Amino acid sequence: MLEAIILGIIQGLTEYFPVSSTAHLILFTWFFEIGGTVDTLSFDIALHIGTLFAVIVYFRKDWIKMFTSNRRLLLLLIIDTIPAGIAGFFLSDIIESSFRSPALIAGALILFSFVMWMAERNKNSREMNTLTITDAFIIGFAQIFALIPGVSRSGITISAGLFRNIERENSARFSFLMSTPIIAGATFLHMFKILGSESDYNMKIIMAGVMSSGIAGFLAIKFLIGFFRKYSLNTFVYYRIALGFVIIISLWLKG
Repeated sequence: MLEAIILGIIQGLTEYFPVSSTAHLILFTWFFEIGGTVDTLSFDIALHIGTLFAVIVYFRKDWIKMFTSNRRLLLLLIIDTIPAGIAGFFLSDIIESSFRSPALIAGALILFSFVMWMAERNKNSREMNTLTITDAFIIGFAQIFALIPGVSRSGITISAGLFRNIERENSARFSFLMSTPIIAGATFLHMFKILGSESDYNMKIIMAGVMSSGIAGFLAIKFLIGFFRKYSLNTFVYYRIALGFVIIISLWLKG
């Protein structure tokens, strides 16, 4: 139960912090050699239900406006969901079976840190209401790379927004909003697979993880919206590079 709560907190924080939630869940179970229910892809997917509720609750007013008066933003979110949605549908099985090694995660953490660092060098002054269909498609295409553990969906999409000269806080807000349909789609796709399997899951442990991920996710979004008004992605760049080298050293010591 304690492991489930801790992993839920890790998922909730790292889903929106640009450090890769999937990488941290894999690494946590790898470092501490945790097994059982919490060391399954099904548990990872269940934790996303918590972060899905977190983003819906936090941006509830934005979603109401999109369905009543701001349908242009809703259209842009649909457009930028299409590339990653298609890629996820066709590539999810391959990625789940072949892209979960600590070595690959370390490489992705370090490599895409430089993408984030370069994005911060761009001048970013555009507001979210200036987003175009081209912007939405480019940001949505960038989200495909987030299928690789270690890349970070929020990190790559915020960076794509910065490359399009969108102001950092607005890039983050758009990134969090666009996470809603992609998290929902991936979660429900995998939930059908889970329900169709004969595996026996401890629902108390899963619900503890879902609740902790939802609370942590809500607090993470609230913190980051304020953080990006004043500070850059570079803090997370340094963290990602440091974590990448910690993984490499750990692999060397274990090998």
